[in-house]
Amino acid sequence: MTLSAFAVCCLAMPVQKAEAASAPVKKAAQKQVAKDVRKAKPATRTPRKAVASITAVAAKPTFGQLYGLHDAADPLDLKSSVALVMDQDTNEVLFAKNSQAVLPIASITKLMTALVVVEAGQSLDEKLTISDEDIDTEKRTHSRLVVGTTLTRGEMMHLALMSSENRAANALGRHYPGGLETFVAAMNQKAQALGMVDTHYVEPTGLSSRNQSSARDLAALVKVAHEFPLLRELSTSREHQVALGRRQVQFHSTNGLLSSKSWDIGLQKTGFINEAGRCLVMQARMAGRKVIMVLLDSTGKYSRIGDAERVRKWVLSNPAVLSQPLKAVL
Repeated sequence: MTLSAFAVCCLAMPVQKAEAASAPVKKAAQKQVAKDVRKAKPATRTPRKAVASITAVAAKPTFGQLYGLHDAADPLDLKSSVALVMDQDTNEVLFAKNSQAVLPIASITKLMTALVVVEAGQSLDEKLTISDEDIDTEKRTHSRLVVGTTLTRGEMMHLALMSSENRAANALGRHYPGGLETFVAAMNQKAQALGMVDTHYVEPTGLSSRNQSSARDLAALVKVAHEFPLLRELSTSREHQVALGRRQVQFHSTNGLLSSKSWDIGLQKTGFINEAGRCLVMQARMAGRKVIMVLLDSTGKYSRIGDAERVRKWVLSNPAVLSQPLKAVL
């Protein structure tokens, strides 16, 4: 054995002895750790309901909440902070709640978009193609109309009104004579012509919270839009199938009331962005009378539908309301 090998062997012997001596200590320590782990309580987990509650509290408030409009009580206990029920023929207000408040209107915007297109007399058979310009950079929403999708103007309008398709609505504006900027100007000009003094549009989809109006203005829009058979037909359509490439894709209405036998709806449009809450405008027959209903800034996924039902039942169970209108907070 060489000197260096002998030295290494000598140095290794104390280490081996030390490891052997420490083995019982390590085993005892491991047993104690295992015992402590068995006794330890599991980490506290936040219940799912609590997580949902935290998420709800952290949600971005609507403009109506920021303005304190939900503090206003009303006889029907509506969840919408803004409401208006009006006789279509006489313009008589049957019910009003914060009806002059100006709020974001989300996809209710698309009703004006469709009205401008129809009045422009553009061909419904002309093919329009979705481009990068139609992608939502405001809210980053998803769409089944991928870039390159080609549909007729009529199909684009159908999907915009029925399924609230944002890319379809933007494509309608882009293909207006003069382009998108000219189209938005035409939307605002039409609003002024209808006496919608509280209304302003910056784009044709409703994704921007800067598209704003009041319940009174929107009632005027619904009344005019109802005069066009095409808008009545497309907005109240429950489903529509279109060819997207080689696939046949089914689109559905965003308004479940269209499937209810209790309702006779002549025109409708829904809307939602966080700043606007849940919105709904409709023309419907109630108790033999044509009624226009506007519900804005409703909190809760199904609350606008619940509010519409409350209004309908109130009208049907109180025939006298048609001669003695009920006015809440104006």
